[in-house]
Amino acid sequence: MTDVQQLQDAAQQVLASLTGPGQPFELAEEDVLGVRMTVFKNRDRSLGALLPPSMQHGEGDYLVTAERRISFVEHAQRVASLATSLSDDYGVRSGDRVAIIAANSPEWVIAFWAITSLGAITVAGNAWWSPRELAGALALADPTLVVADEKRASLLTEATTPVLTIEQDIESLCTRYPQAELPEVAVDEDDPATILFTSGTSGTPKGVVHSHRNLLAVVDYHRLNDALAAAFGDPTPAQDKRYLMAMPLFHIGSLHNLAVPRLATGSTAVIHSGAFDVDRVLRLIESTGVTHWGAAPTMAHRLLEHGDLSRYDLSSLRALALASAPSSTAFKDRLRAALPAAEQNLAESYGLTESSTSATVASPLDLAVAPDSVGRPIVTVEVQIRDEAGQPQPDGAEGEVWLRSPFNMLGYWRDPDASAKAITPDRWLRTGDIGILTEGRLRLTARRSDLILRGGENVYPAEVEAVLAEHPAVRECAVIGVEHPDLGQEVAAIVVVRDTSPSDAELREFLAAELAYYKVPTRWHLTTEPLPRNATGKVRRAELTL
Repeated sequence: MTDVQQLQDAAQQVLASLTGPGQPFELAEEDVLGVRMTVFKNRDRSLGALLPPSMQHGEGDYLVTAERRISFVEHAQRVASLATSLSDDYGVRSGDRVAIIAANSPEWVIAFWAITSLGAITVAGNAWWSPRELAGALALADPTLVVADEKRASLLTEATTPVLTIEQDIESLCTRYPQAELPEVAVDEDDPATILFTSGTSGTPKGVVHSHRNLLAVVDYHRLNDALAAAFGDPTPAQDKRYLMAMPLFHIGSLHNLAVPRLATGSTAVIHSGAFDVDRVLRLIESTGVTHWGAAPTMAHRLLEHGDLSRYDLSSLRALALASAPSSTAFKDRLRAALPAAEQNLAESYGLTESSTSATVASPLDLAVAPDSVGRPIVTVEVQIRDEAGQPQPDGAEGEVWLRSPFNMLGYWRDPDASAKAITPDRWLRTGDIGILTEGRLRLTARRSDLILRGGENVYPAEVEAVLAEHPAVRECAVIGVEHPDLGQEVAAIVVVRDTSPSDAELREFLAAELAYYKVPTRWHLTTEPLPRNATGKVRRAELTL
Protein backbone atom coordinates (compact mmCIF):
# COMPACT_ATOMS: atom_id res chain seq x y z
CA MET A 1 0.00 0.00 0.00
CA THR A 2 1.39 3.41 -0.98
CA ASP A 3 1.83 6.28 1.45
CA VAL A 4 -0.82 8.22 -0.50
CA GLN A 5 -3.28 5.35 -0.21
CA GLN A 6 -2.65 5.09 3.53
CA LEU A 7 -3.32 8.80 3.96
CA GLN A 8 -6.51 8.57 1.91
CA ASP A 9 -7.72 5.62 3.98
CA ALA A 10 -7.00 7.58 7.13
CA ALA A 11 -8.94 10.54 5.75
CA GLN A 12 -11.95 8.32 5.10
CA GLN A 13 -11.81 7.03 8.66
CA VAL A 14 -11.72 10.57 10.06
CA LEU A 15 -14.62 11.57 7.81
CA ALA A 16 -16.64 8.59 9.05
CA SER A 17 -15.90 9.57 12.66
CA LEU A 18 -17.39 13.01 12.05
CA THR A 19 -20.41 12.02 9.96
CA GLY A 20 -21.48 8.78 11.66
CA PRO A 21 -24.53 8.31 13.92
CA GLY A 22 -24.55 10.72 16.83
CA GLN A 23 -21.58 12.69 15.51
CA PRO A 24 -21.44 16.48 14.93
CA PHE A 25 -22.05 16.17 11.18
CA GLU A 26 -24.30 13.14 11.23
CA LEU A 27 -25.70 12.16 7.84
CA ALA A 28 -29.19 10.82 7.26
CA GLU A 29 -31.45 9.70 4.43
CA GLU A 30 -34.37 12.11 4.06
CA ASP A 31 -36.88 13.29 1.48
CA VAL A 32 -35.71 16.27 -0.55
CA LEU A 33 -38.45 17.50 -2.85
CA GLY A 34 -39.95 14.01 -2.82
CA VAL A 35 -36.71 12.10 -3.41
CA ARG A 36 -34.66 10.23 -0.81
CA MET A 37 -31.07 11.40 -0.57
CA THR A 38 -28.27 11.91 1.92
CA VAL A 39 -28.36 15.15 3.91
CA PHE A 40 -26.77 16.68 6.99
CA LYS A 41 -29.17 15.70 9.78
CA ASN A 42 -28.58 18.49 12.32
CA ARG A 43 -28.86 21.48 10.01
CA ASP A 44 -30.25 24.99 10.11
CA ARG A 45 -33.50 25.47 8.17
CA SER A 46 -33.19 29.10 7.04
CA LEU A 47 -30.31 31.36 6.13
CA GLY A 48 -31.63 34.03 8.47
CA ALA A 49 -30.97 31.65 11.36
CA LEU A 50 -27.21 32.13 10.79
CA LEU A 51 -27.28 35.83 11.64
CA PRO A 52 -27.92 35.89 15.43
CA PRO A 53 -25.21 33.28 16.25
CA SER A 54 -22.71 35.16 14.08
CA MET A 55 -22.57 37.91 16.71
CA GLN A 56 -20.77 35.54 19.08
CA HIS A 57 -17.67 36.23 16.99
CA GLY A 58 -17.84 39.80 18.33
CA GLU A 59 -15.26 42.23 17.03
CA GLY A 60 -13.57 39.64 14.86
CA ASP A 61 -13.26 40.62 11.20
CA TYR A 62 -16.00 39.34 8.90
CA LEU A 63 -15.54 41.64 5.87
CA VAL A 64 -12.19 43.25 5.07
CA THR A 65 -11.01 45.38 2.16
CA ALA A 66 -7.75 47.23 1.57
CA GLU A 67 -9.26 50.23 3.41
CA ARG A 68 -11.98 48.89 5.71
CA ARG A 69 -12.91 46.22 8.19
CA ILE A 70 -16.39 45.26 9.39
CA SER A 71 -16.75 43.04 12.44
CA PHE A 72 -19.42 40.41 12.92
CA VAL A 73 -21.27 42.61 15.40
CA GLU A 74 -21.17 45.68 13.16
CA HIS A 75 -22.31 43.55 10.23
CA ALA A 76 -25.34 42.25 12.16
CA GLN A 77 -26.26 45.80 13.22
CA ARG A 78 -26.04 47.04 9.64
CA VAL A 79 -28.08 44.11 8.36
CA ALA A 80 -30.79 44.75 10.96
CA SER A 81 -31.02 48.45 10.07
CA LEU A 82 -31.06 47.82 6.32
CA ALA A 83 -33.60 45.00 6.60
CA THR A 84 -35.89 47.25 8.66
CA SER A 85 -35.63 49.96 6.02
CA LEU A 86 -36.23 47.56 3.13
CA SER A 87 -39.33 46.27 4.89
CA ASP A 88 -40.77 49.47 6.40
CA ASP A 89 -39.67 52.06 3.87
CA TYR A 90 -39.71 50.06 0.63
CA GLY A 91 -42.26 47.33 1.31
CA VAL A 92 -40.02 44.32 0.66
CA ARG A 93 -41.77 41.13 1.76
CA SER A 94 -41.01 37.41 1.91
CA GLY A 95 -40.86 35.96 -1.59
CA ASP A 96 -40.14 39.30 -3.29
CA ARG A 97 -37.13 39.56 -5.55
CA VAL A 98 -34.48 42.20 -4.90
CA ALA A 99 -31.71 42.51 -7.47
CA ILE A 100 -28.11 43.42 -6.66
CA ILE A 101 -26.05 44.67 -9.59
CA ALA A 102 -22.70 45.90 -8.36
CA ALA A 103 -19.01 45.25 -8.02
CA ASN A 104 -17.80 43.42 -4.93
CA SER A 105 -18.05 45.44 -1.72
CA PRO A 106 -19.04 44.96 1.92
CA GLU A 107 -22.38 46.64 1.12
CA TRP A 108 -23.09 43.93 -1.48
CA VAL A 109 -22.78 41.29 1.24
CA ILE A 110 -24.76 43.31 3.80
CA ALA A 111 -27.55 43.85 1.26
CA PHE A 112 -27.65 40.12 0.57
CA TRP A 113 -28.09 39.27 4.25
CA ALA A 114 -30.72 41.97 4.74
CA ILE A 115 -32.72 40.70 1.78
CA THR A 116 -32.34 37.10 2.91
CA SER A 117 -33.34 37.85 6.51
CA LEU A 118 -36.70 39.10 5.22
CA GLY A 119 -37.36 35.86 3.34
CA ALA A 120 -36.94 37.74 0.06
CA ILE A 121 -34.92 36.42 -2.88
CA THR A 122 -31.59 37.95 -3.89
CA VAL A 123 -31.20 38.26 -7.67
CA ALA A 124 -27.46 38.50 -8.29
CA GLY A 125 -27.03 40.30 -11.60
CA ASN A 126 -23.83 40.09 -13.61
CA ALA A 127 -22.01 43.37 -13.07
CA TRP A 128 -20.30 42.99 -16.46
CA TRP A 129 -23.53 42.94 -18.46
CA SER A 130 -24.48 45.51 -21.06
CA PRO A 131 -27.62 47.62 -20.61
CA ARG A 132 -29.50 45.26 -22.92
CA GLU A 133 -28.45 42.19 -20.90
CA LEU A 134 -29.30 43.90 -17.61
CA ALA A 135 -32.73 44.85 -18.92
CA GLY A 136 -33.36 41.27 -20.01
CA ALA A 137 -32.43 39.85 -16.59
CA LEU A 138 -34.58 42.38 -14.74
CA ALA A 139 -37.52 41.62 -17.02
CA LEU A 140 -37.12 37.93 -16.23
CA ALA A 141 -36.70 38.30 -12.46
CA ASP A 142 -39.23 41.16 -12.05
CA PRO A 143 -37.68 42.53 -8.83
CA THR A 144 -39.43 44.79 -6.35
CA LEU A 145 -36.23 46.77 -5.88
CA VAL A 146 -32.76 47.07 -7.40
CA VAL A 147 -29.56 47.70 -5.44
CA ALA A 148 -26.74 48.92 -7.69
CA ASP A 149 -23.47 50.76 -7.48
CA GLU A 150 -23.40 54.11 -9.24
CA LYS A 151 -21.64 52.74 -12.31
CA ARG A 152 -24.34 50.11 -12.93
CA ALA A 153 -27.17 52.39 -11.84
CA SER A 154 -26.19 54.68 -14.73
CA LEU A 155 -26.94 51.80 -17.11
CA LEU A 156 -30.49 51.36 -15.80
CA THR A 157 -31.95 54.50 -17.33
CA GLU A 158 -34.93 52.58 -18.71
CA ALA A 159 -35.67 50.75 -15.46
CA THR A 160 -39.09 51.34 -13.89
CA THR A 161 -38.13 49.54 -10.67
CA PRO A 162 -36.81 51.73 -7.82
CA VAL A 163 -32.99 51.75 -7.65
CA LEU A 164 -30.96 52.20 -4.45
CA THR A 165 -27.29 53.03 -4.92
CA ILE A 166 -24.58 51.30 -2.90
CA GLU A 167 -22.56 54.47 -2.37
CA GLN A 168 -25.39 56.72 -1.16
CA ASP A 169 -28.62 54.93 -0.29
CA ILE A 170 -27.39 51.62 1.13
CA GLU A 171 -24.67 53.25 3.22
CA SER A 172 -27.26 55.58 4.73
CA LEU A 173 -29.89 52.88 5.30
CA CYS A 174 -27.37 50.67 7.10
CA THR A 175 -27.36 53.18 9.97
CA ARG A 176 -30.88 54.64 9.75
CA TYR A 177 -32.29 52.32 12.43
CA PRO A 178 -29.46 51.81 14.96
CA GLN A 179 -31.73 50.03 17.47
CA ALA A 180 -33.27 47.65 14.95
CA GLU A 181 -33.46 43.94 15.70
CA LEU A 182 -32.74 41.22 13.17
CA PRO A 183 -35.97 40.08 11.49
CA GLU A 184 -37.63 36.79 12.37
CA VAL A 185 -39.33 35.55 9.22
CA ALA A 186 -40.53 31.98 8.79
CA VAL A 187 -39.41 30.29 5.57
CA ASP A 188 -39.38 26.71 4.36
CA GLU A 189 -35.91 25.33 3.68
CA ASP A 190 -36.94 24.59 0.09
CA ASP A 191 -38.08 28.18 -0.53
CA PRO A 192 -35.98 30.12 -3.05
CA ALA A 193 -33.17 32.21 -1.58
CA THR A 194 -31.12 33.34 -4.57
CA ILE A 195 -31.27 33.61 -8.34
CA LEU A 196 -27.90 33.54 -10.07
CA PHE A 197 -27.44 33.45 -13.81
CA THR A 198 -25.70 30.91 -15.98
CA SER A 199 -22.42 32.19 -17.32
CA GLY A 200 -23.87 32.61 -20.79
CA THR A 201 -20.96 31.28 -22.83
CA SER A 202 -23.64 30.65 -25.47
CA GLY A 203 -27.31 31.54 -25.70
CA THR A 204 -29.29 33.60 -23.21
CA PRO A 205 -28.37 33.31 -19.52
CA LYS A 206 -30.94 31.47 -17.42
CA GLY A 207 -31.84 32.30 -13.83
CA VAL A 208 -30.62 29.51 -11.55
CA VAL A 209 -32.77 29.27 -8.42
CA HIS A 210 -31.12 28.13 -5.20
CA SER A 211 -33.03 27.36 -2.02
CA HIS A 212 -32.22 27.95 1.63
CA ARG A 213 -31.50 24.20 1.79
CA ASN A 214 -28.96 24.50 -1.01
CA LEU A 215 -26.94 27.24 0.65
CA LEU A 216 -27.21 25.78 4.15
CA ALA A 217 -25.86 22.48 2.82
CA VAL A 218 -22.89 24.45 1.48
CA VAL A 219 -22.42 25.98 4.95
CA ASP A 220 -22.37 22.56 6.61
CA TYR A 221 -19.92 21.29 4.00
CA HIS A 222 -17.53 24.12 4.89
CA ARG A 223 -18.03 23.54 8.60
CA LEU A 224 -17.11 19.90 8.02
CA ASN A 225 -14.00 20.93 6.09
CA ASP A 226 -12.85 23.00 9.07
CA ALA A 227 -13.44 20.04 11.38
CA LEU A 228 -11.49 17.72 9.06
CA ALA A 229 -8.60 20.18 8.88
CA ALA A 230 -8.49 20.37 12.68
CA ALA A 231 -8.60 16.58 12.94
CA PHE A 232 -5.55 16.36 10.67
CA GLY A 233 -3.56 18.78 12.77
CA ASP A 234 -4.29 22.17 11.23
CA PRO A 235 -3.31 24.51 14.10
CA THR A 236 -5.28 27.46 12.76
CA PRO A 237 -8.80 27.81 14.19
CA ALA A 238 -11.55 28.75 11.75
CA GLN A 239 -11.84 32.28 13.12
CA ASP A 240 -8.20 32.99 12.21
CA LYS A 241 -8.58 31.93 8.57
CA ARG A 242 -8.82 34.65 5.92
CA TYR A 243 -10.27 33.85 2.51
CA LEU A 244 -9.59 36.02 -0.52
CA MET A 245 -12.69 37.00 -2.48
CA ALA A 246 -11.40 37.83 -5.96
CA MET A 247 -14.22 36.33 -8.00
CA PRO A 248 -17.44 38.34 -8.33
CA LEU A 249 -20.25 37.94 -5.82
CA PHE A 250 -22.71 37.04 -8.57
CA HIS A 251 -20.81 33.75 -8.81
CA ILE A 252 -21.22 30.78 -6.47
CA GLY A 253 -17.49 30.82 -5.75
CA SER A 254 -17.77 34.11 -3.85
CA LEU A 255 -21.37 34.22 -2.59
CA HIS A 256 -22.32 30.62 -1.80
CA ASN A 257 -18.86 29.33 -0.96
CA LEU A 258 -17.23 32.32 0.69
CA ALA A 259 -19.47 35.12 1.97
CA VAL A 260 -22.19 32.81 3.32
CA PRO A 261 -20.14 30.07 5.05
CA ARG A 262 -17.64 32.55 6.49
CA LEU A 263 -20.45 34.16 8.48
CA ALA A 264 -21.20 30.77 10.02
CA THR A 265 -17.61 29.70 10.69
CA GLY A 266 -16.37 33.02 12.06
CA SER A 267 -13.71 33.35 9.35
CA THR A 268 -12.86 36.48 7.38
CA ALA A 269 -13.75 37.34 3.78
CA VAL A 270 -11.08 39.63 2.28
CA ILE A 271 -12.73 41.45 -0.61
CA HIS A 272 -10.87 42.49 -3.75
CA SER A 273 -12.90 45.21 -5.48
CA GLY A 274 -12.80 46.16 -9.14
CA ALA A 275 -11.19 44.39 -12.07
CA PHE A 276 -8.69 41.66 -11.28
CA ASP A 277 -5.25 43.22 -10.97
CA VAL A 278 -2.38 40.94 -9.99
CA ASP A 279 -0.32 43.56 -8.17
CA ARG A 280 -3.32 44.83 -6.19
CA VAL A 281 -4.34 41.28 -5.28
CA LEU A 282 -0.85 40.34 -4.12
CA ARG A 283 -0.60 43.53 -2.08
CA LEU A 284 -3.98 42.70 -0.53
CA ILE A 285 -2.81 39.20 0.41
CA GLU A 286 0.31 40.77 1.92
CA SER A 287 -1.45 43.52 3.90
CA THR A 288 -4.42 41.52 5.21
CA GLY A 289 -2.79 38.14 5.87
CA VAL A 290 -4.90 36.07 3.48
CA THR A 291 -4.54 32.35 4.25
CA HIS A 292 -6.77 30.74 1.59
CA TRP A 293 -7.50 31.61 -2.04
CA GLY A 294 -9.98 29.95 -4.39
CA ALA A 295 -8.93 31.22 -7.83
CA ALA A 296 -10.21 30.84 -11.34
CA PRO A 297 -7.43 29.40 -13.54
CA THR A 298 -7.26 32.63 -15.53
CA MET A 299 -6.38 34.47 -12.30
CA ALA A 300 -3.69 31.96 -11.46
CA HIS A 301 -2.40 32.22 -15.04
CA ARG A 302 -2.04 36.00 -14.72
CA LEU A 303 -0.27 35.43 -11.42
CA LEU A 304 2.33 33.31 -13.17
CA GLU A 305 2.71 35.80 -15.99
CA HIS A 306 3.24 38.64 -13.50
CA GLY A 307 6.81 37.56 -12.97
CA ASP A 308 8.94 37.47 -9.82
CA LEU A 309 6.68 36.90 -6.80
CA SER A 310 9.50 37.27 -4.29
CA ARG A 311 8.78 41.01 -4.16
CA TYR A 312 5.66 40.21 -2.12
CA ASP A 313 5.32 38.75 1.34
CA LEU A 314 2.94 35.85 0.68
CA SER A 315 3.95 33.86 3.74
CA SER A 316 0.42 33.97 5.19
CA LEU A 317 -1.03 32.14 2.16
CA ARG A 318 -1.25 28.45 2.96
CA ALA A 319 -3.72 26.96 0.48
CA LEU A 320 -4.75 27.53 -3.12
CA ALA A 321 -7.74 25.97 -4.86
CA LEU A 322 -8.54 26.14 -8.57
CA ALA A 323 -12.19 26.34 -9.58
CA SER A 324 -14.58 27.40 -12.38
CA ALA A 325 -12.68 25.85 -15.30
CA PRO A 326 -10.39 22.83 -15.81
CA SER A 327 -6.63 23.35 -15.85
CA SER A 328 -3.88 21.23 -17.33
CA THR A 329 -1.38 19.16 -15.37
CA ALA A 330 1.43 21.26 -16.84
CA PHE A 331 -0.23 24.44 -15.60
CA LYS A 332 -0.62 23.05 -12.08
CA ASP A 333 3.06 22.06 -12.09
CA ARG A 334 4.04 25.63 -13.05
CA LEU A 335 1.86 26.97 -10.27
CA ARG A 336 3.48 24.69 -7.69
CA ALA A 337 6.93 25.78 -8.82
CA ALA A 338 6.08 29.48 -8.54
CA LEU A 339 4.01 29.64 -5.36
CA PRO A 340 4.84 27.91 -2.05
CA ALA A 341 1.15 27.71 -1.07
CA ALA A 342 0.44 25.77 -4.28
CA GLU A 343 3.41 23.49 -3.75
CA GLN A 344 2.20 22.64 -0.26
CA ASN A 345 -1.57 22.60 -0.66
CA LEU A 346 -3.07 22.84 -4.16
CA ALA A 347 -6.57 21.52 -4.80
CA GLU A 348 -8.87 21.56 -7.81
CA SER A 349 -12.64 21.29 -7.94
CA TYR A 350 -15.50 20.81 -10.37
CA GLY A 351 -18.93 22.31 -10.09
CA LEU A 352 -21.35 24.56 -11.90
CA THR A 353 -23.82 27.27 -11.02
CA GLU A 354 -26.62 24.72 -10.97
CA SER A 355 -24.84 22.60 -8.32
CA SER A 356 -24.34 25.48 -5.82
CA THR A 357 -20.87 24.31 -4.84
CA SER A 358 -18.17 21.90 -5.94
CA ALA A 359 -19.54 18.50 -6.88
CA THR A 360 -16.06 16.96 -6.75
CA VAL A 361 -12.78 18.07 -5.19
CA ALA A 362 -9.29 16.84 -5.98
CA SER A 363 -7.21 17.13 -2.83
CA PRO A 364 -3.41 17.29 -3.03
CA LEU A 365 -3.47 13.53 -2.40
CA ASP A 366 -5.85 12.97 -5.32
CA LEU A 367 -3.73 15.10 -7.64
CA ALA A 368 -0.66 13.11 -6.62
CA VAL A 369 -2.36 9.91 -7.82
CA ALA A 370 -4.48 11.27 -10.68
CA PRO A 371 -3.17 14.70 -11.70
CA ASP A 372 -5.67 15.09 -14.55
CA SER A 373 -8.74 14.40 -12.40
CA VAL A 374 -11.09 16.83 -10.67
CA GLY A 375 -11.33 14.51 -7.70
CA ARG A 376 -13.95 12.63 -5.76
CA PRO A 377 -17.58 13.55 -4.99
CA ILE A 378 -17.89 15.65 -1.86
CA VAL A 379 -20.05 14.50 1.04
CA THR A 380 -23.76 13.97 0.15
CA VAL A 381 -23.09 14.21 -3.62
CA GLU A 382 -23.81 11.31 -5.99
CA VAL A 383 -22.02 11.32 -9.34
CA GLN A 384 -22.87 9.03 -12.23
CA ILE A 385 -21.77 8.74 -15.84
CA ARG A 386 -24.74 8.21 -18.18
CA ASP A 387 -24.98 7.41 -21.88
CA GLU A 388 -27.18 9.31 -24.36
CA ALA A 389 -30.15 7.17 -23.33
CA GLY A 390 -29.63 8.14 -19.70
CA GLN A 391 -28.35 4.72 -18.62
CA PRO A 392 -25.60 4.52 -15.95
CA GLN A 393 -22.21 3.50 -17.32
CA PRO A 394 -19.56 1.29 -15.69
CA ASP A 395 -16.27 2.44 -14.23
CA GLY A 396 -13.96 3.76 -16.93
CA ALA A 397 -16.69 4.45 -19.50
CA GLU A 398 -17.18 7.90 -20.95
CA GLY A 399 -20.48 9.74 -20.89
CA GLU A 400 -22.40 12.69 -19.51
CA VAL A 401 -21.83 13.67 -15.89
CA TRP A 402 -25.03 13.49 -13.78
CA LEU A 403 -25.21 14.82 -10.21
CA ARG A 404 -27.68 14.39 -7.37
CA SER A 405 -27.44 16.06 -3.96
CA PRO A 406 -29.14 18.53 -1.62
CA PHE A 407 -26.94 21.17 -3.29
CA ASN A 408 -28.72 20.96 -6.65
CA MET A 409 -30.72 23.99 -7.75
CA LEU A 410 -34.51 24.07 -7.62
CA GLY A 411 -34.60 24.85 -11.35
CA TYR A 412 -34.47 27.79 -13.74
CA TRP A 413 -36.59 30.82 -12.89
CA ARG A 414 -39.79 30.89 -14.94
CA ASP A 415 -38.41 28.37 -17.42
CA PRO A 416 -40.10 25.01 -16.80
CA ASP A 417 -38.97 23.55 -20.12
CA ALA A 418 -35.29 24.23 -19.45
CA SER A 419 -35.71 23.00 -15.87
CA ALA A 420 -37.22 19.72 -17.05
CA LYS A 421 -34.33 19.20 -19.48
CA ALA A 422 -31.74 19.86 -16.77
CA ILE A 423 -33.27 18.03 -13.78
CA THR A 424 -34.98 14.65 -13.96
CA PRO A 425 -38.08 13.78 -11.87
CA ASP A 426 -35.79 11.92 -9.45
CA ARG A 427 -33.63 15.05 -9.02
CA TRP A 428 -30.59 14.12 -11.10
CA LEU A 429 -28.91 17.16 -12.65
CA ARG A 430 -27.70 16.67 -16.21
CA THR A 431 -24.57 18.79 -16.39
CA GLY A 432 -23.89 18.63 -20.13
CA ASP A 433 -20.26 17.83 -19.30
CA ILE A 434 -18.53 14.72 -20.59
CA GLY A 435 -16.37 12.73 -18.22
CA ILE A 436 -15.09 9.40 -16.92
CA LEU A 437 -15.23 7.95 -13.41
CA THR A 438 -12.26 5.79 -12.51
CA GLU A 439 -11.78 4.41 -8.99
CA GLY A 440 -14.14 7.06 -7.66
CA ARG A 441 -12.39 10.00 -9.30
CA LEU A 442 -13.88 12.12 -12.07
CA ARG A 443 -11.94 13.20 -15.12
CA LEU A 444 -13.57 15.72 -17.44
CA THR A 445 -13.06 15.35 -21.16
CA ALA A 446 -15.25 18.12 -22.59
CA ARG A 447 -18.40 20.14 -22.50
CA ARG A 448 -21.06 18.45 -24.61
CA SER A 449 -21.59 21.72 -26.48
CA ASP A 450 -17.83 21.89 -27.24
CA LEU A 451 -17.55 18.38 -28.72
CA ILE A 452 -16.07 18.37 -32.21
CA LEU A 453 -17.33 15.71 -34.64
CA ARG A 454 -14.62 15.21 -37.24
CA GLY A 455 -15.34 12.62 -39.89
CA GLY A 456 -17.25 10.44 -37.43
CA GLU A 457 -14.60 10.74 -34.73
CA ASN A 458 -15.16 12.60 -31.46
CA VAL A 459 -12.56 15.23 -30.59
CA TYR A 460 -12.66 16.72 -27.12
CA PRO A 461 -11.19 20.24 -26.96
CA ALA A 462 -10.08 19.83 -23.33
CA GLU A 463 -7.79 16.95 -24.28
CA VAL A 464 -6.11 18.82 -27.12
CA GLU A 465 -5.84 22.02 -25.06
CA ALA A 466 -4.21 20.18 -22.16
CA VAL A 467 -1.41 18.90 -24.40
CA LEU A 468 -1.01 22.14 -26.33
CA ALA A 469 -0.71 24.09 -23.06
CA GLU A 470 2.45 22.11 -22.24
CA HIS A 471 4.35 23.73 -25.13
CA PRO A 472 6.71 26.31 -23.61
CA ALA A 473 5.77 28.99 -26.17
CA VAL A 474 2.03 28.75 -25.44
CA ARG A 475 0.48 31.16 -22.92
CA GLU A 476 -3.10 29.87 -23.33
CA CYS A 477 -5.15 28.21 -26.01
CA ALA A 478 -8.63 27.18 -27.11
CA VAL A 479 -9.65 24.46 -29.52
CA ILE A 480 -12.89 24.71 -31.49
CA GLY A 481 -14.65 22.98 -34.34
CA VAL A 482 -15.19 24.78 -37.65
CA GLU A 483 -17.29 23.68 -40.58
CA HIS A 484 -15.67 21.46 -43.22
CA PRO A 485 -17.35 20.44 -46.50
CA ASP A 486 -16.21 16.82 -46.26
CA LEU A 487 -15.51 16.01 -42.61
CA GLY A 488 -18.41 17.96 -41.15
CA GLN A 489 -16.01 19.72 -38.80
CA GLU A 490 -12.29 20.19 -38.64
CA VAL A 491 -10.22 21.01 -35.59
CA ALA A 492 -9.01 24.57 -35.18
CA ALA A 493 -6.77 26.13 -32.52
CA ILE A 494 -6.52 29.71 -31.30
CA VAL A 495 -3.17 30.02 -29.53
CA VAL A 496 -1.94 32.93 -27.42
CA VAL A 497 1.83 32.79 -27.80
CA ARG A 498 4.75 34.24 -25.88
CA ASP A 499 7.30 36.67 -27.29
CA THR A 500 9.10 33.88 -29.14
CA SER A 501 6.35 32.78 -31.47
CA PRO A 502 6.32 29.17 -32.66
CA SER A 503 5.22 28.21 -36.16
CA ASP A 504 2.09 26.28 -37.04
CA ALA A 505 4.26 23.40 -38.14
CA GLU A 506 6.12 23.31 -34.83
CA LEU A 507 2.88 23.14 -32.85
CA ARG A 508 1.41 20.48 -35.15
CA GLU A 509 4.52 18.36 -34.73
CA PHE A 510 4.36 18.82 -30.95
CA LEU A 511 0.75 17.60 -30.81
CA ALA A 512 1.24 14.80 -33.32
CA ALA A 513 3.72 13.19 -30.94
CA GLU A 514 1.01 12.95 -28.26
CA LEU A 515 -2.37 12.71 -29.97
CA ALA A 516 -4.10 10.76 -32.71
CA TYR A 517 -3.81 12.42 -36.11
CA TYR A 518 -7.47 13.42 -36.28
CA LYS A 519 -7.17 15.39 -33.01
CA VAL A 520 -4.34 17.61 -34.30
CA PRO A 521 -5.70 20.98 -35.46
CA THR A 522 -5.53 21.65 -39.18
CA ARG A 523 -6.39 25.34 -38.85
CA TRP A 524 -4.46 27.73 -36.65
CA HIS A 525 -4.59 31.29 -35.42
CA LEU A 526 -1.61 32.53 -33.43
CA THR A 527 -1.98 35.77 -31.51
CA THR A 528 -0.65 37.72 -28.55
CA GLU A 529 -4.12 38.92 -27.51
CA PRO A 530 -5.63 37.08 -24.49
CA LEU A 531 -8.63 34.82 -24.99
CA PRO A 532 -12.04 36.36 -24.24
CA ARG A 533 -13.36 35.14 -20.91
CA ASN A 534 -16.50 35.63 -18.87
CA ALA A 535 -16.71 36.77 -15.24
CA THR A 536 -15.91 33.30 -13.90
CA GLY A 537 -12.85 32.80 -16.07
CA LYS A 538 -14.39 30.52 -18.69
CA VAL A 539 -13.43 31.10 -22.32
CA ARG A 540 -16.29 32.65 -24.30
CA ARG A 541 -16.02 30.18 -27.14
CA ALA A 542 -18.83 31.78 -29.12
CA GLU A 543 -16.56 34.82 -29.63
CA LEU A 544 -13.58 32.83 -30.95
CA THR A 545 -12.83 33.32 -34.64
CA LEU A 546 -9.96 32.39 -36.90
